[in-house]
Amino acid sequence: MSSATAFRIIGYFIFLIFSKNTQTMNNIALRYFFILLIIALVGGLVFAGTPTETNTLLFEAALLIFGIQILVFLPSFLAQTEHFYDLTGGVTYLSTMGFMAYRHQQLFGEWDLRTLVLTALIALWAIRLSSFLFSRVKRVGKDGRFDRLKTSFTRFLLTWILQGLWVFMCTYPALIALSSPSDTEFLFLGIGTSVWVLGWIYEVVADNQKTAFNKDPKNAGKFINTGVWTQSRHPNYVGEFILWTGITIIAIPVYEGLQWAALVTPLFVYLLLNKVSGVNLLEERADEKWGENEDYQAYKEKTPIFFPKLF
Repeated sequence: MSSATAFRIIGYFIFLIFSKNTQTMNNIALRYFFILLIIALVGGLVFAGTPTETNTLLFEAALLIFGIQILVFLPSFLAQTEHFYDLTGGVTYLSTMGFMAYRHQQLFGEWDLRTLVLTALIALWAIRLSSFLFSRVKRVGKDGRFDRLKTSFTRFLLTWILQGLWVFMCTYPALIALSSPSDTEFLFLGIGTSVWVLGWIYEVVADNQKTAFNKDPKNAGKFINTGVWTQSRHPNYVGEFILWTGITIIAIPVYEGLQWAALVTPLFVYLLLNKVSGVNLLEERADEKWGENEDYQAYKEKTPIFFPKLF
């Protein structure tokens, strides 16, 4: 099975999971099959990204990523709470990158600049986003996405496994870089870091503008159409896509043979944000709330759904 075919299958099943109208995923066996499919995909990518037969760093990282998800899933299911889902995602990023930096130094004897930059950039993003999402859930009281999911053991488990896949796929280029000997290439380091900074700033500005907009009582029941939200209907997601592309660029000099599979990371992030659990769901909610609003229809007409209109 080609990697493109595998991702089409995964995208189809993820769509089924979050579709309100489908009954297909009521089949428990199918959910377990999808979990096994994810494990097989991750196993294949671990094999592809491992530089030598004796190097087990990617395998260790995968075990850590999914181990954390299972560890937090069990008490979360018993307590029927989703409050720690996003926070766990952030903790997983931090734990994985910290562990990989430690193992890189242990295996190769030094921390090169690329290792330090990759670890710092991902840690900075994870701390900001997970704390932002966790505080939002605590303030609102719940995350409506989980109302139907958390009542079913297999649905909720699959949601946590998907988070593990999200962490693994996003960090995959960095994990390959940290599994390889130190040899910093400053051209790609500089380009990739610049791209990451651009994406991070765009995401932070978008999140802050929307938070301020929603806090203003005068905007109750309204949609945001100011600031960077005039350039894209989902600028925060655009920023996330850009920053993970930057991480992929930084790691390019280490890619050899099957390790070039890491270039799938930006595509994975784009598909995840647009077709699975981001843009598509938010667009549906927005149409339900403001579909009859002429101002909103005009906003949709002139504002791109994803990639920004800069001029």
